[in-house]
Amino acid sequence: MISRKRVVEAEIDQDQAAAVADETLHKRTREDLLISSAVAEETSVMEVDNSQVNGMQIDADGSKPDDIDEDLHSRQLAVYGRETMRRLFASNVLVSGLQGLGAEIAKNLVLAGVRSITLHDEGNVEMWDLSSNFFFSEEDIGKNKALACVLKLQELNNAVVVTTLTGNLSKEKLSSFQAVVFTDVSIEKALDYNDYCHNHQPPISFIKCEVRGLFGGVFCDFGPEFTVSDVDGEEPHTGIIASISNDNPAMVTCVEDERLEFQDGDLIVFSEVEGMTELNDGKPRKIKSARPYSFTLEEDTTNFGAYKKGGIVTQLKEPKILKFKPLKDALRDPGEFLLSDFSKFDRPPLLHLAFQALDRFRHEMGRFPLAGSEEDAQQMIAFAINLNESMGDQKLEEFDRKILRYFSYGSRATLNPMAAIFGGIVGQEVVKACSGKFHPLFQFFYFDSLESLPVEPLEPSYFKPLNHRYDAQISVFGSKLQKKLEDAKIFIVGSGALGCEFLKNLALMGVCCSPEGKLTITDDDVIEKSNLSRQFLFRDWNIGQAKSTVAATAASLINPKLHIEALQNRASPETENVFDDAFWESLDTVINALDNVTARMYIDGRCLYFQKPLLESGTLGAKCNTQMVIPHLTENYGASRDPPEKQAPMCTVHSFPHNIDHCLTWARSEFDGLLEKTPNEVNTFLSNPDVYASSMRNAGDAQARDLLERVLECLDKDRCESFQDCVSWARLRFEDYFSNRMKQLTFTFPEDAVTSSGAPFWSAPKRFPRPLLFSASDPSHIQFIMAASILRAETFAIPVPDWARYPKKIADAVNKVIVLEFQPKTDVNIVTDAKATSLSTASIDDSAVINDLITKLEECSKKLPTEFRMNPIQFEKDDDTNYHMDFIAGLANMRARNYSIPEVDKLKAKFIAGRIIPAIATSTAMATGFVCLELYKALSGGHTVEDYRNTFANLALPLFSIAEPVLPKTIKYRDMSWTVWDRWIIKGDFTLRQLLQWLRDKGLSAYSISSGTSLLYNSMFPRHKDRMDRKVVDLVKEVAKVEIPAYRRHIDVVVACEDEENGEDVDIPLVSIYFC
Repeated sequence: MISRKRVVEAEIDQDQAAAVADETLHKRTREDLLISSAVAEETSVMEVDNSQVNGMQIDADGSKPDDIDEDLHSRQLAVYGRETMRRLFASNVLVSGLQGLGAEIAKNLVLAGVRSITLHDEGNVEMWDLSSNFFFSEEDIGKNKALACVLKLQELNNAVVVTTLTGNLSKEKLSSFQAVVFTDVSIEKALDYNDYCHNHQPPISFIKCEVRGLFGGVFCDFGPEFTVSDVDGEEPHTGIIASISNDNPAMVTCVEDERLEFQDGDLIVFSEVEGMTELNDGKPRKIKSARPYSFTLEEDTTNFGAYKKGGIVTQLKEPKILKFKPLKDALRDPGEFLLSDFSKFDRPPLLHLAFQALDRFRHEMGRFPLAGSEEDAQQMIAFAINLNESMGDQKLEEFDRKILRYFSYGSRATLNPMAAIFGGIVGQEVVKACSGKFHPLFQFFYFDSLESLPVEPLEPSYFKPLNHRYDAQISVFGSKLQKKLEDAKIFIVGSGALGCEFLKNLALMGVCCSPEGKLTITDDDVIEKSNLSRQFLFRDWNIGQAKSTVAATAASLINPKLHIEALQNRASPETENVFDDAFWESLDTVINALDNVTARMYIDGRCLYFQKPLLESGTLGAKCNTQMVIPHLTENYGASRDPPEKQAPMCTVHSFPHNIDHCLTWARSEFDGLLEKTPNEVNTFLSNPDVYASSMRNAGDAQARDLLERVLECLDKDRCESFQDCVSWARLRFEDYFSNRMKQLTFTFPEDAVTSSGAPFWSAPKRFPRPLLFSASDPSHIQFIMAASILRAETFAIPVPDWARYPKKIADAVNKVIVLEFQPKTDVNIVTDAKATSLSTASIDDSAVINDLITKLEECSKKLPTEFRMNPIQFEKDDDTNYHMDFIAGLANMRARNYSIPEVDKLKAKFIAGRIIPAIATSTAMATGFVCLELYKALSGGHTVEDYRNTFANLALPLFSIAEPVLPKTIKYRDMSWTVWDRWIIKGDFTLRQLLQWLRDKGLSAYSISSGTSLLYNSMFPRHKDRMDRKVVDLVKEVAKVEIPAYRRHIDVVVACEDEENGEDVDIPLVSIYFC
């Protein structure tokens, strides 16, 4: 278990630090590590001679790699996998420069779980630094930056060794690291460090990055030859073969179950092909002419055997070797820049020049250009012109001096949103350098957000420092926008990974940090262990506490002036008494930090209704997206949605699975049915047998019959009174699931069965199953019995004996179980219709069967102990000690074995069955940085849609796609026009007749008026004419049964209209009637 507190007290010298670190690196477990950081002038860096790949240490002195805490790192494991995580756990990283950017990078790497991180900075904390480094407080001013960070950084993950270097960094000290990051270093020093790293054996991955105001840049050099083991992190694409021709080239056709994702040039391998067995040799073959359901093969199959049936084709992902140029060559010949915003396609070469010009300015002048100083800006532009003249073929014919002027003005500032973006990008590049997972940035990337500046001209006086923590931000945006930020009223919905990052960002930016400002955050969830690997405001001693409360407290420590209220309410229709009209109307901006579409749609609807900006974002592994929803300027979140996730047909899941996802879906369904739904149903019956029996008789259908059969079976034939009974139940379940059902299925549909059209029944994608023979010597069989027995005992409140967790004892108990021989039946109906929504089959005598079952159930209940109740088990994926995932993985893998489907380990099963969303700290931090750049615009006001940006990014590739938001759809009618943002407001307590006339005055004939799901008026219903002189508000109360809260002074109705002249339907806005 992780220790309940992470206390870092002792001060140790460099020899002690090295000794403690060395001892730590040899431990099998990474938990309960307590390392204090040296406060000496320099702490020693670990030097361990390990086997290396790309210079990455993958084993400590030949010992077994450290165990991975799957409870803590489950979401990260879903992105990286075990091998990448082990390589991370063996990697030592240096981060030099502890302003905001360095702090963000270090935070992301400690959360990721590198072996060690060394912080280097020779400077001391200044007030200026408090707007970007969340580890600093006013008490740290005057202290060394690295030492001021180390204790708080250590708290994030006590399994990472955190040390410091506070003096001069010689290049020889770099030899102890797999990756080094420099965030504030001169080009002269960078060239020296990079030359050493590039030529070192093995090469040391070198990253130089900077954030200067609204501009940022990264340079990566991972050595002369760097091997990328997995360029995108995606699962290999597969296809189920339907036919293969004997041709040159051969045509391969796959079943139209799912579109193929192959591309021309992909390498693939074949397996399980019957007939044309020559293809099963494991040899990689190249695809050409890839189509949605077929492709041709660069292979002559003319003389191969004729294809019969079956076969799987799987993409083969090959390693890629990259040859990086050292910095001295790349500066002169940077190659292609990685683009992010295609409206700024000519910006990267200019920024490449600007960063070099700034370096020259600092070298010559010994300082940064002053904010708002035209003289300094012209001096820097002069340096840029001179550098440009010496660029040879890379010389720019012309460049925008205005951009260079803005670059100069804000060059000293490290803005928090920019630090968050580049902290995510660079943190991910370090992970790539240490693991070979994902494609590195090759080699320069530049980004700017000049459009975040206020639209009104900024006078030089606006940039004057005020001697407080926001001076760096003021040097870019001016004091007027800073005041707007501090006075803002913001609502953050969600306090998980995104929410924690947003709170940190807003606290550093000074948002809601005046008495007039207010930040409201709500989340109804509590902290779990798995949150700690990316939700960095939480600590292990916070597990079980409310997320919003803990996060708000932590954010207030970052900036004590933050005016914040933490709530534990889910924002939904049920809590509109909490988040009422007055609350929504008071807001300036809403920031979503949610993880589900339903909640996003609700908040989107509220923002539409109250016309509030909504800043939306989401992450999925290394991917992230942001969407700006700005009143009257952009479309809303709900205007475009991803297509629903494709669901496998019920008959496929239950009888004809052909991949492990189907097996896991079935296993999860069985878990819920056996351990939660049926016990709940039993308790419902026992709580009130008469009412239950009456409801079943009233239903009188196949579903009611099935429910009664399950309840009766649970309380009669399958009722357990001892743990041995539970073992017997588990053993018989095994026989039923994995032997008897397969025997019945293959009896009903033999291997040579044909369909009504004469085609083979067992054709792709169907896989012919084989029954399993139980063996007490098979560990997987015993593990299933153990998990099933323990969970069954829990539902019946039967104590679990100590021996139940010993496989040999379970095997002994299983051997006592008598298993009867199974005989297939001839009258069994197995659903094969892919469109069927239920496996229950109706019968003409359902009613009689239900009555008989109720009678038996009532008799059975008389034999039960008084007050007998079952204990339903709700699935919990994140507790590896509860046997939930053991049972589900066992169910799925045994079923996979039936159908010759590759099995998966428990972790992979957890990802799929638990529907775990892959998540890492780097993409989360980057997404919130992009959103906060938009927050400047939303609070500043006056920006056009061309200034706003939506973002999609994939750090694995890496790919950045930044573009203007989509305009809202405009509806035009006569001389009027409106969008989804508009409401038609009527002031007055209108009758239905008055409302119809009000619309008629606009040339509209209303034929239907509704409130919610209730129809208030329809022109085709004669009786509705009696309502014409009724107040609309009274109709809403009476017909729609709406209770209007005391605070609300209006009601909303949806009106369906047509043009009075041509009869065409007109889609009008929502109509709001203010009745008082």
